Amino acid sequence: MNAPQPPYLRIVADIERRIADGELRPGDPVPTTRAIMREWGVAMATASKALAALKQAGAIESTSRVGAVIAARRMPSRSAGGLERDRVVRVAMEIADADGLAALSMRAVAADLGVATMALYRHLEGKAELTQLIADAAFAEIEYPEPPPGWRSHLRVAAQLQWAAYQRHPWLPRLVSITRPVTLPGQMAYGLWTLHALDGLDLDPGTRLHIYATVVNYVRGTAINIESEAAAELDTGMTSKQWGRAKLSVDGPLIAQVTDPGAELDLESLFTFGLERLLDGLATVIAPRQTRR
Repeated sequence: MNAPQPPYLRIVADIERRIADGELRPGDPVPTTRAIMREWGVAMATASKALAALKQAGAIESTSRVGAVIAARRMPSRSAGGLERDRVVRVAMEIADADGLAALSMRAVAADLGVATMALYRHLEGKAELTQLIADAAFAEIEYPEPPPGWRSHLRVAAQLQWAAYQRHPWLPRLVSITRPVTLPGQMAYGLWTLHALDGLDLDPGTRLHIYATVVNYVRGTAINIESEAAAELDTGMTSKQWGRAKLSVDGPLIAQVTDPGAELDLESLFTFGLERLLDGLATVIAPRQTRR
């Protein structure tokens, strides 16, 4: 069963239909973020993500006087030969989810779709672009709650949302770059929502960016282990806790030299503990600025 289409993609499809039907013509103003929120009943982050996707697709463009308008000339359609790029991306995600990134190739996607491999190059430049798009699609699945009050609670939720995305797609951490991020709608929406946690804190742009990147990098770095842990559990038939208890019968004396043999650690506890210590550390950067205000 295919996963339901993310809300922002439904908005994109509806606006593109209006353009195709002539309801919206070149030069017409694009519905504003607030208009989209009212008409489709979505949050601001979802409306912003839809507009970003329309701009990336070439359906809309920015002007100096009016703002965003329907583009005078559309980019080539993403549909050709009976395929749609969104469908290609969805199939690629399914392959990566089932068998990992090593199994993902243009040939494998084409085989699942029942088309020639070269047909995919009407939509994509190659595997590098495909992996960027599946990473962005994974971030686009995130549904953002109303931000909790306080920077610490907001950043905690942002980290938890990212962590949940990595659990759904264990291959995703390998495709996220801190120093060379991609500017695609799903990841941009995550960045904007997370950075709102730092609004009003009198932080300079460099500090804001480093705080954001530090949180993203912590979650990503811990999540790198999700894929290997899942593979180890499949190979051994044991969770990390079960494996650790089994080791006690053999290595108990050695373990006792390091810690209490009854102490347990898994990725979830490591993520939660480390996140709170990270937030403690960020408080030493943020709190002094708050007291000076």
